[in-house]
Amino acid sequence: MECLVTPRLVLHPMSVEDALALVAEEPGGNAGWAPGYPTEADTAGARRYLETCEGTGGDPQPFGAYEIRRREDGRAIGGLGFHGAPDLDGTVTIGYGLVPSAQGHGYATEALRALLLFARDQGVTRVKGDTAHDNIASQRVMTAAGMSLVAQDAWLKYYAVEWADDPDDL
Repeated sequence: MECLVTPRLVLHPMSVEDALALVAEEPGGNAGWAPGYPTEADTAGARRYLETCEGTGGDPQPFGAYEIRRREDGRAIGGLGFHGAPDLDGTVTIGYGLVPSAQGHGYATEALRALLLFARDQGVTRVKGDTAHDNIASQRVMTAAGMSLVAQDAWLKYYAVEWADDPDDL
């Protein structure tokens, strides 16, 4: 699986080696980490990835986890990815997060846009995400990336984007 590249970021597909390094909280290979990386969410995601790889599902790529790395210095600043392969109607759910020092620079929006385009290119017809009511930054990221608020309950706001075959939909 190749990396997804944006103007400022590299979305590096999670490997077993990467996940083991995250769980051990020790950079592996040539990986450099920004201060604060990995977060608890990154470590939990790495554990889920390893459980998936060890289970009957095997490696979930391309619908797995990705490390978000800055192109300028190669440092990992967060993660994003899919919560599994598309369901029967072509829907996937996404999640993302950045270390505090990388927040507020547009990285999450840039990464999410790339992931949405990738999903569409893989035949996905709908992408869903959710966030807490008080997480205004995440709400802005999903909106800026092209997702719309579609529902909410007492705990979360739910966002989605759907598109047909028109490449200008995103």
